[in-house]
Amino acid sequence: MKLSARLDLIKPSATMAVNEKATALRAQGVDLIDFGAGEPDFDTAQHIKDAAAAAMRAGKTKYTPVGGTDDLKAAIVAKLRRDNDLHYEKREVLASCGGKHSLFVAFQVLFGAGDEVIVPAPFWVSYPDMLLLAGAQAQLVPTREENDFKMTPAELEAAIGPRTRAILLNSPSNPAGVAYTEQELAGLLDVVATREIIVISDDVYELMVYGDFRLGRVLQIRPDFRDRTLVVNSVSKTYAMTGWRVGYTAGPAHVIKAMSTLQGQMTSNPSSVAQAAAAEALAGPQESVQPMMREFGRRRDFVVERLRTIRGVRCPLPEGAFYVFPNVSAYLRKASGPTTGDDLAAYLIETAHVAVVGGSDFGYPEHIRISYATSMQNLERGLDRIEDALKKLD
Repeated sequence: MKLSARLDLIKPSATMAVNEKATALRAQGVDLIDFGAGEPDFDTAQHIKDAAAAAMRAGKTKYTPVGGTDDLKAAIVAKLRRDNDLHYEKREVLASCGGKHSLFVAFQVLFGAGDEVIVPAPFWVSYPDMLLLAGAQAQLVPTREENDFKMTPAELEAAIGPRTRAILLNSPSNPAGVAYTEQELAGLLDVVATREIIVISDDVYELMVYGDFRLGRVLQIRPDFRDRTLVVNSVSKTYAMTGWRVGYTAGPAHVIKAMSTLQGQMTSNPSSVAQAAAAEALAGPQESVQPMMREFGRRRDFVVERLRTIRGVRCPLPEGAFYVFPNVSAYLRKASGPTTGDDLAAYLIETAHVAVVGGSDFGYPEHIRISYATSMQNLERGLDRIEDALKKLD
C-alpha cells in the first residue's frame, strides 16, 4: 500500500522515540533511569481527578461542542483574566486535544505554501515538522549559548524576509528553559511592530519559572498586538495532566472560528471527561502548582551544579520549564566514539542505562536534553552514571 508523499516531509519525534526505547528496555528488566520524559512526575491533583469522576457519574460522556464545553471555555477565559490580565470572550477561545494539537490546527489555518515562520533555536522538535505539514517553512534563528540561547532584536531583524508571516515564541522553552524578561521580549516585539507579522506565543510552561524571575508576556507588553496574536497553552505541564490531552488557544474570533471548523473535521471535541477535569484545573484551587515548582527548582539547582562538576560539560542555568540543555562537545568527535549529541544519547542509554535526548532535532547537535522531572534519587544516580560513562570516552 503506497503512503502519502507528505510523510517524506517529516520524521518521528525524537522525544517520543526516546520514550519508546526507554519503555522497551524497562520491559526487558533493565534498571533504566529516564531523563527523557517531557512531563511532570507528579500526580494530577485529587480535586481534578474528582471532577472527572463526577462528570462520568453525571453522564457527561457524550459529544460536546467542537471547541469545548461552556464550562471549560468559561474556565479558560477566567484563567486568562486571573493569571495574564487578558480579557477574552468564549467565542475567542478553543479547546483542543493537547497543546500540540492546538498549534497544529493553528498552523493549518494560518499558513500555506511559501510562508515562513521565524523559530528561535534551540526549538521544540515538533515545530518545523508541523509547519512543513501546513506547507510553510520554519525560518530557524540560531542563538548563542553565551547569550543563554536568547534571540536578540538584531538576530530577529536579520531573519525577517519577504515571506515572513509569523514569529513563534516559546518562553519558557523546551529544550533549554529559556525565558525572556519584559525588557528582552519588548525589544523583540519592537522589531515586528511595524510589520504585518503574526505572533504565536506558546505558553505551556508559563507558570514554571524560578526565583524572582519576572516573565515577559506578549500582550501585557503590547496590548495593541491583540488582533495578530495567538496565545496557546495547555493543562499538561502546569497541572501534571499530560495524559488528559487538553490544550487551548485564545485569539481573534475569526481565527478561532476557522480553527474550530478544521478541528471539526479532524478530532471533533477533546474528551468530555478530560474537559471537566481541565475546567476544574483552571478554575479550581491552585495550591498544587507552587509546591511542584519549588521541587523543580530544587532539582534544577542540583542538576546544574552537578553537571558543572563533570569535566568538559557546560550547562546554562534555565530560568523556567524542567529541562537542562548541556553542551557535551568535549566528548564528541573522538576517534572511536560519538560524533553528535544523538550518538552520545544512544551510548548513554545502552551503556549507562540512562535515557536523554540528543540535541540534533532541537537544532544543536553538540548538546543533549536532560529532563529533571524525576525524583532526586534518580537524578543523583543517573548523573553519577553519566559521569562514569563519559570518563570512559576520555
